[in-house]
Amino acid sequence: MVANRNALKAYAPQARKDFIQAMTNRAAQFGITKAGNTLGEERGELFIIGGKAFPRSVAEQRRRLIGRIEATSFDQTMEAVAYTWFNRFLAIRYMERHGYFDHGYRVLSHPLGETEPEILQQAQHLTLPGLDPDLVVDLKLRGDQDEALYRRILIAQCNDLHRAMPFLFERIDDETELLLPENLLQSDSIVRKLVNQIAESEWDEIEIIGWLYQFYISEKKDQVIGKVVKSEDLPAATQLFTPNWIVKYMVQNSLGAQWLATYPDSPLKAAMAYYIEPAEQTPEVRAQLDAITPRSLDPETITLIDPAVGSGHILVEAYDLFRAIYIQRGYTPQAAARAILTKNLYGLDIDDRAAQMAGFALLMKARAAACGV
Repeated sequence: MVANRNALKAYAPQARKDFIQAMTNRAAQFGITKAGNTLGEERGELFIIGGKAFPRSVAEQRRRLIGRIEATSFDQTMEAVAYTWFNRFLAIRYMERHGYFDHGYRVLSHPLGETEPEILQQAQHLTLPGLDPDLVVDLKLRGDQDEALYRRILIAQCNDLHRAMPFLFERIDDETELLLPENLLQSDSIVRKLVNQIAESEWDEIEIIGWLYQFYISEKKDQVIGKVVKSEDLPAATQLFTPNWIVKYMVQNSLGAQWLATYPDSPLKAAMAYYIEPAEQTPEVRAQLDAITPRSLDPETITLIDPAVGSGHILVEAYDLFRAIYIQRGYTPQAAARAILTKNLYGLDIDDRAAQMAGFALLMKARAAACGV
């Protein structure tokens, strides 16, 4: 369990402001502000904005960003892209803490507490799709291009994660890449704050994702609650993080109750502290219950849906109970993980970004099984 919720509560609301401001500042560098947009000009392989030259590829990314703003609003776009990058950095931080990257390096931090991310120190040894090793060496040798190199590494890492988690790490060649902030290596950057303000131990359990989601949008919820809520504000207005004991109660008395109805002597009952034994019934009712209770259950045929999944708290708890059921049935942890993700669990939410984190949380549960945890 996450031990220090006060630290998370202090970090996440300010992080939302910091991420939005970072996106806003970055957009301004490309002549895009809430007040309007500066005209740009394509000249050969360059794109000129306000006398500053950018690669020609920026022109299309900028057009997409302006189109997105025109379809919604400047504020809504900045907030949406900020939330996207916040989710990505949370996912990367959790994965590096658990050693889930194939290359073995931390992306945002250093295992010895050094300020320079480990992946930047080891850049010349990296093999990531889209990362040119010759360019990496060149930027390292220059000695003053660490920011530019780190930015390339981050984008390459996110694109590599697209293979396993396309719902969270869309391929970054669009306006979200354009708004990836600069100066990520500075002591007051959004990356450094994420690393420094939340203790390492807080990342041990996947529940941290749910708590950070709750606190990240808590101020937005306070701003819109009690008012006529716009459609884009519905996720914040309706957000509610269910306490852990209630989640356990719900799962144990739905999925757990279904399993125990067929297998009342299952040893799983001893591990379900919130399970409520069925009330005594008349012989007639018992006969009716016996008639509709299956004599056996194939766990692969049981499905559970959370229609307001949020960051996946209930599905994560259900994952653990399904896993115990499968292990009792003789499945290996790896086979159980695959079955749970492909056959048992479903979720819906009006907030796509929250649902992204629910999917991530479940994948991390499965990843732990692959590591034998």
